[in-house]
Amino acid sequence: MSAQKGRDLLVKIGDGGMPETFTTVAGLRTTTLSFNSTTVDVTNADSANHWRELLAGAGVKAASFSGSGVFKDAASDESLRSAFFNQTTPNFQVIVPNFGTIAGPFQIASLQYEGPHDGEVKLSLSLHSAGALTFTAL
Repeated sequence: MSAQKGRDLLVKIGDGGMPETFTTVAGLRTTTLSFNSTTVDVTNADSANHWRELLAGAGVKAASFSGSGVFKDAASDESLRSAFFNQTTPNFQVIVPNFGTIAGPFQIASLQYEGPHDGEVKLSLSLHSAGALTFTAL
């Protein structure tokens, strides 16, 4: 994969419809997508040369997304506010250019508004995966 423009990484929120329609969230300027997993240590007295052993496929996988930027429109802002205050887990899509799309339920863990007196209102948010995610290569 060659170098990519960071501004092309997008996050979209679903409307819950059938079929579901996704709307780009805010005018994000900085974004981060992280994948994590826990491990299950099964090391015991019989482990070869006392090396740690991990149980394959037994850990918990998680993804998180954070971003900050400016407001895009009232509709996407309302979707975020509603999901946060109702603590729902709408479907989101995170599109990584020339890589793929990660999709599934996320919960909004934080939603922050910033309003400097000499600038635009800014938005920051973080999402935590709340179920199975899918990956579709581009």
